Amino acid sequence: GVVERVCARLPELAGPAEPPARLHGDLWNGNVLWGADGHVRLIDPAAHGGHRETDLAMLALFGCPRLEAVLDGYQEVAPLADGWRTRVGVHQLFPLLVHAVLFGRGYAGQALAVARSAG
Repeated sequence: GVVERVCARLPELAGPAEPPARLHGDLWNGNVLWGADGHVRLIDPAAHGGHRETDLAMLALFGCPRLEAVLDGYQEVAPLADGWRTRVGVHQLFPLLVHAVLFGRGYAGQALAVARSAG
């Protein structure tokens, strides 16, 4: 199927190889606390090593407020490889599949759409 084809092509679709980064692992808006002091706090991690574009794709998937400011700050500190925006869907596929299993078919349709657009 379409998801299997994407999985088979992950090494070429996921972006340039780079060392694993420490990821939050569950970085959706509910785990980002915006403090009145201007600082951001991340809670409830599922920390692991992986591709650093994955956490940023999760923020985009579930509607992070001020996402562009977060991405701009990230780019200042640790610039992403060219074309990273075109890979966002690839990095969203796994959480979408997990959500399809846990929460239903609505996420399945979104996962299939992302898989088709990825390749």
